Order: sequence, then C-alpha cells, then structure tokens
Amino acid sequence: MTTQETRIQTPDLVFPTGFVWGAATSAYQIEGAVSEDGRGRSIWDTFVQQPGRVVNGENADVAIDHYHRYRDDVRMMADLGLGAYRFSVSWPRIQPDGSGAINSKGVDFYSRLVDELLASGVDPWVTLYHWDLPQALEDAGGWPSRETSKRFADYAAAVHDALGDRVRNWSTVNEPWCAAFLGYASGEHAPGRREPAQAVRAAHHLLLAHGLATSAMRAQRADSRIGGSVNLYAISPQTGSEADRDAARRIDGLQNRFFLDALLKGEYPADVLADLAEMTGFVQDGDMEVISAPLDMLLINYYSRFTVSGTPGGAASAAAAPTGTGSPWVGSEDVSFVEGGRPVTAMGWEIDDSGLHELLLRVAREYPRIPLVISENGAAFDDVVGADGVVHDRERLNYIDAHLRTCHAAIEAGVPLEGYFAWSLMDNFEWAWGYGKRFGLVRVDYETQLRIPKESALWYAGTIRRGGLSGPAE
Repeated sequence: MTTQETRIQTPDLVFPTGFVWGAATSAYQIEGAVSEDGRGRSIWDTFVQQPGRVVNGENADVAIDHYHRYRDDVRMMADLGLGAYRFSVSWPRIQPDGSGAINSKGVDFYSRLVDELLASGVDPWVTLYHWDLPQALEDAGGWPSRETSKRFADYAAAVHDALGDRVRNWSTVNEPWCAAFLGYASGEHAPGRREPAQAVRAAHHLLLAHGLATSAMRAQRADSRIGGSVNLYAISPQTGSEADRDAARRIDGLQNRFFLDALLKGEYPADVLADLAEMTGFVQDGDMEVISAPLDMLLINYYSRFTVSGTPGGAASAAAAPTGTGSPWVGSEDVSFVEGGRPVTAMGWEIDDSGLHELLLRVAREYPRIPLVISENGAAFDDVVGADGVVHDRERLNYIDAHLRTCHAAIEAGVPLEGYFAWSLMDNFEWAWGYGKRFGLVRVDYETQLRIPKESALWYAGTIRRGGLSGPAE
C-alpha cells in the first residue's frame, strides 16, 4: 500500500483543545539592520566577513529586513491563523558588548513586536539565544569561558524584566549542540573554531547558562513558563555489528543523551564522559543542580534520522557541510554517516517522520514526565514561483503533514505533546549556506523583499482552522 493510499484511508485527526499551532524564526536570520539603533557586533557578523565561511560570501546585513517590516510580517501571521510565533531576541541588540548597560532602542523593538503580536491574536514565544553571541564576549573567551554563562543570565534577566509582563513562554538556549560543536569543534558555524576540547567545555557552559538564566527569571516572575530547546535525532546503526551499534551509542550519547540527561536527570551519561575522558574536568560542584532546575516544558527540534557505522567505507551520507570544516563529533570522529535509503530534502537530510515518533516516545518513557513542544520541524526544498504566481511546494506540505500525523499518533500513545512550530515562517539566511536553502512556509524575494505564502502555508492555515488533519494532504 502506498503512502498516499494510507493517507486517503486515514480518518480525521483532531488535535487536543489548546494545542499550540505556530511557526518559528531566529533574529540573525531575518532581522537585518545589523548596525542600527545601537546593536553591537555578533560572532556571526564577524564570521560572514571571513572568506570561505559562507556560500557565495553572503551575509545577513539585510536578511529579510524583518526589523523594518515586522508589522507587515505580523499581519501575515494573523492572516495565516498562527496561534503562536516563536522568535529569538538578538543579544547584541540588547547588550551591544554582552554585558553592562541595556540598549533601550533594542528593548523597544522587541516590546513593539510583542505588542503587535498580542494585538493580532498571536502568542509570542521568546527564545533568548539563537547563536548570535556578542563578539566582545567571544573575544573574552566565548562559550568555553564559564564567565559567558554568567553574562547570559544577566542578559536573560534584563529581557525577561522588560517583556515578562506580556510574554509567558520562554526558551533559554536554542540547540546547544549546534552552538557548541558546530561553533567550536567543526568550525561550520560562528565563531568558526576547531578546538574539540573547548567545544565540550562550551556545551557544558551553554547548559549552565540555561540553568542560571532559568533561576534568574524565576526569581523575577513565578508565572513564566520556561523551557530548554534541544535538537534531537533518531539514530540507527547501519548493521547489527558491534562496531555499528557502538557508533550509534556514541552519536546518540553526544547528540541526544548528553543534553537530555543533564537537563532532566541532573547528570551526564557515564559512557559519554568515558568517551570524552581526556576533555572533561570542567564541571564544578553544584553545576548539575543548576542545569537541572525544574522546567515547565522541553522544546524539541526535529528534522531527520542519522544512520551510522563504525566500519570504514559504505555509501556516504548526502548531508554535508557547505564549506570545508572539521568534524563536530568530538571523540567519535571515526564514525561514518551513511545513506539510509530514504528520500532527502535540499539539505541532503533524510526524511523520516517515524524518527520523530520514536524520539517522542523515548523521551516520555525514559525521562521524568514533562510537557513537550515541537519547537522546530520543517524542510528545505528548491521551490520556485509558478506561472500562476503560486509556489507549489508539495514536498514541504507532505513533509509537514507526515510529521503532524506522527505528532498526533504520539499524543494518542500518551506523550504529553502540547504544540508544534513549523520551521520556518519565512525563507531567510540559512547560516553557512547563505540564501541558497529555503525552509520557509512563505517565500521571500530577496531583491524586493516581497513575501508570497506558499501552498504549504495555505494548507497549514487550513489545518490550524480545522484543529487537525482531514483525509490526505490537500
């Protein structure tokens, strides 16, 4: 039976009352205005100016100009019926040097954005860090420095103090795995360092920053809902061999369990610490208690499955960094990532909604019960505007449809899943890939800044109106 035939026979799937339907973005990818109204320099502003770091030498100086077009963008969100919008605050826009005085013009921008969202019936969900570390803090050591965690807590408290009267839902650090291991081990992301031992320290200090910020925010307001955001992957060994199974254990440990165990159990996995034995020694007394402070929710970003092998050779995965980089897999650089035989997105990422189901059930089964939210899920495809003026992105539509069906199945299985945010609301600057990869529900013409809701956006709007999925993807 084909996937399409299966969907035709699927009955209507209604999501629980109160389920959050949203879309997400991040500050550096959409705002532009990098030198306006007192914003300081971030590590990404420095990174994009270095030759060979970003495809075609592109940068986000303008991006999609959301800083000036936010009112129109919010109207578009309301027209699509979004119940919530997850966006990040630019740290250097609030504290140009990462510490000290608050830039009032930066705070005012986010205050206006929040007010605009609320007036349009869209609930603001704030992420405090989506990778744009102030350059001054990187110059002082960056995330490998413990001091950066303390500065983050101060920044988080300042933003929470300014917006906490209107924003209830908060995420601290987005995808600490990426910030640590792509930023400090492989060098694919800013600041572009290739120092494996420092990357492990950075991962710990990102988690510590989360814990310190959570405590600081809770001291200000008890009614805020605070969560951490992790990017999880389903991991499969290529074969049942001992080498492949150990490779899967290693990658699962560094990608998933290192962060889940720290946040939800207050400890790092013993086997991962053993894998990283030569690079540990950075955890101080009391750190794990700070990191594992009780959360109101766990935010999960999911895109794909990894198939791995501990045996040299095999078909290499199509997913690769866009520029020459090192390995982000500290202590497991010899593990091979291989093709699993599934369809792929324009990023070369394998499409596997069953992996999301597997992860949701695993988190619900293996960790203390906590409300879950899919805070990112989406796909890049090479979609274009058709002769009829419509972007017929059926591949993206089908991707989101399949993953939402998986979310519904997980809820039916007892997983406390409370919301879903599509990544991303609009096409934008895709980090080291520049503007060549489009994830958006809404197409952006980068020359004119014209926004065109794609077929997937219109379908998603209908799904939100219905509160669920009807029959096959429409």
